[in-house]
Amino acid sequence: MKRNIVIATVAVAALVGGGTATALAVTGDDEAPAKQQQSGVRVADDDRDDRDDRDDDRNDSADDDRDDRDDKADRAEDAAKAKAAEVTAADAIRAALKSIPGTAVSADLDDEGSSVVWDVDVLSSGGAWHSVRIDPGTGKVLGSQAENDDDADDTAEARAALKGTSVTAVEAAEAGAAKGKVTSVDLDDDGRTSAWDVDTTAANGTEKEWKVDAKSAAVTADRDSDD
Repeated sequence: MKRNIVIATVAVAALVGGGTATALAVTGDDEAPAKQQQSGVRVADDDRDDRDDRDDDRNDSADDDRDDRDDKADRAEDAAKAKAAEVTAADAIRAALKSIPGTAVSADLDDEGSSVVWDVDVLSSGGAWHSVRIDPGTGKVLGSQAENDDDADDTAEARAALKGTSVTAVEAAEAGAAKGKVTSVDLDDDGRTSAWDVDTTAANGTEKEWKVDAKSAAVTADRDSDD
């Protein structure tokens, strides 16, 4: 519409002036500037997206580096903790059972403040749970505490798992010791298999998880830990 008005205006000017009007080529319409402006905005948006992507990549890389440092620190801490435990998991369990007669269900090398202790869970013949703390340097009993566990299902599951078990926690710890320094022994009471879960830590802090068959004491790598 506007283009036609411009052409008509030029023609009228030529007639009125009696001279020759120079025709100016008018191309496009009133939408052209808008399209050009829109294209410029789109380029600017693409540039911002590229910068945001680069920033995200740098942030992801920094997060990965922090995770790697944290993993190394955790491995170093685990290695130091395992090295400090002169008393083996098997010996810690034996000491706990002398203090609280019953069946050992787990033994874990835990942090207790600034020190490390063996924490052994014992299920007494009366069905009570006891947590027995053992000094990892001397093997002495540091104390014990009755666990006020009102969940009868946990006790029933543990007893059911123990019925199909001929390998004790001590024997599982000794079997796992062939793979490294044992830092944890736990009865697998999920009801699917009869086994002990055993964790070991190497001198460099590398941790491994193993399954000790509750009947044969055969040791195999815990494949579920790779998931």
